[in-house]
Amino acid sequence: MLPIGDTIPGRNPPIAVWLLILANSLVFLVELAMPPPVREEFFYLFGIVPARFTHPDYWPVVTSLFIHGGWLHIIANMLALWIFGDNVEDRMGPVRFVVFYLLCGVIGGITHWFVYPDSAIPALGASGAIAGVLGAYLFLFPHSRVIVFFPILFIPFFFELPAVTYIVFWAVSQVFSGTLSLGQPDAAGGIGWWAHIGGFAAGVVLHYFFVRRGGHPPWRDEYGAGAAWR
Repeated sequence: MLPIGDTIPGRNPPIAVWLLILANSLVFLVELAMPPPVREEFFYLFGIVPARFTHPDYWPVVTSLFIHGGWLHIIANMLALWIFGDNVEDRMGPVRFVVFYLLCGVIGGITHWFVYPDSAIPALGASGAIAGVLGAYLFLFPHSRVIVFFPILFIPFFFELPAVTYIVFWAVSQVFSGTLSLGQPDAAGGIGWWAHIGGFAAGVVLHYFFVRRGGHPPWRDEYGAGAAWR
C-alpha cells in the first residue's frame, strides 16, 4: 500500500520538509552521475556497513540518511516525508523538526548496526528518519485519514484508511519482517527492517520533547474525509 495523501491540512509552509527533500534529491542526482564502480564505493563509504565499524568513523549514521539506492527507493521515501512530514513540522517548527528527523534516523541506523553487527551490506536511505516521523504522526494526528494506492491484478485501487490503522499495520509488518531476518542479515533483502523499527520507536518516544507547547490546539480532520481526495 502506497500512501498518496492525508486529510490534515498544513498550516504553515513545510520549509524543513522541502529542504530535506531537496537535499536527498541533489545527493541522488550526484549518485546518478557517478560511474557504477564509483557509486558502489560511495555507498560503502557513506552508507552504514556494520561490519566496518571497528574504528571511530561514525558519520555514516548521518550521511546514509541522504543516500538512496534507486528511483523507487527515493520516490517512496520522499513521498512519505511529503505526506506526513509537513503536519509534524507544523507542530514542531522547522528547526526542531530537522533535529528530530536526524535524531530518529541516527537511532534507526544504530539499531540496524546492533542487530546486524556482522553485515557487510550498506544500509542506505532516509526510511529510519521517516519512520520516526510516522511515530510522531501516529500520536499527534490520531483522527487523520490516509488515501492509499493498492494495485490488484494491475488495476489501481484507492482506499481511505484511518491513519492509525495504516501506521500500526506498517509498524507491525516491520517487526514481523525484522524478526524473521534476525541472525541472517542477508535475508533482509536489502531492507533495513530494524532501522525502521528503531526510528519509529524513537519517534514515538521523542516527539513529546520536540512539540511546541501553547500553540495550536490538536489537529482534527478539519475538512472531512473528502479533503485528501481534493
